[in-house]
Amino acid sequence: MSYLFPIVEGRAVRVRVEGDPAAPPVVLVHGIGRSLDDWSAQFPALRNRYRLIALDLPGFGYSQRRPEPASLGALARGVLTTLDALDEHRPVHLVGNSLGGAVSMQSLLFAPARVARLVLVNSAGFGPEVTYILRMLAVPGIGPMMLARPTRVGLAHAERALYADPSFADRTRVEHSLRCARRPGAAQFMGEIGEALGTLRGGIRPEWRRELLAAMSSQQHPMLIVWGDRDKILPPRHFAAARRAFPNAATHMFSCTGHMPQTERADEFATLVAEFLSGVRPATG
Repeated sequence: MSYLFPIVEGRAVRVRVEGDPAAPPVVLVHGIGRSLDDWSAQFPALRNRYRLIALDLPGFGYSQRRPEPASLGALARGVLTTLDALDEHRPVHLVGNSLGGAVSMQSLLFAPARVARLVLVNSAGFGPEVTYILRMLAVPGIGPMMLARPTRVGLAHAERALYADPSFADRTRVEHSLRCARRPGAAQFMGEIGEALGTLRGGIRPEWRRELLAAMSSQQHPMLIVWGDRDKILPPRHFAAARRAFPNAATHMFSCTGHMPQTERADEFATLVAEFLSGVRPATG
């Protein structure tokens, strides 16, 4: 595999692009503190049908942050300006995991004509609860120390929390997380985005969630919502809230699956998404 580092508004962004440039474009958006590598298992499954574009959101992975304050809007602008830099101006299918789901919704709101379909994967935005690992980052003194001094043991624990099957948290994934967490500016940006979107008690701020969902209620884009029934990061009850928020969306719950079904259920996930993107509405589950 190879990565591109286009310069987007004066800053380097890491992207992975595969597939026929003429094929329908699919943009894969990762979650908080993560990177485009969370989508690695989807490239072999989908690149023959689509132009797959995955990016490190600004401030995460190996992408430089935007100069503006860390916010949901800044991340969404990072998605849209990266597409401009790649000369991709067609309506794209947005697939967002965790915070990447909220970023995808915000991207749609910024530019509705640039989005064809939306897939939300264990998406943020549907409830205040979040894993205790992220809540600890909000504790004064402890949070900044954890961010400034990431350890292999701590990140291995966080990686295991993403999956129902902890064997997915292998050494390669842990070492990659450690490299990303130790990059210059990573701790500061993570702290900023956590403060912007979370509360001092470690929950998710209700203000941006209410505003985002209220704005999304007027959108008519086809939507698929999927979740893992053993998600320890954003609990499965958020899935029920998402179904209430978007009653016309297609939905699917993966069994024996954690926060990242695109990894734990790679083949099933790819089949489900490909069917949805081709216009087939999955059976509700």
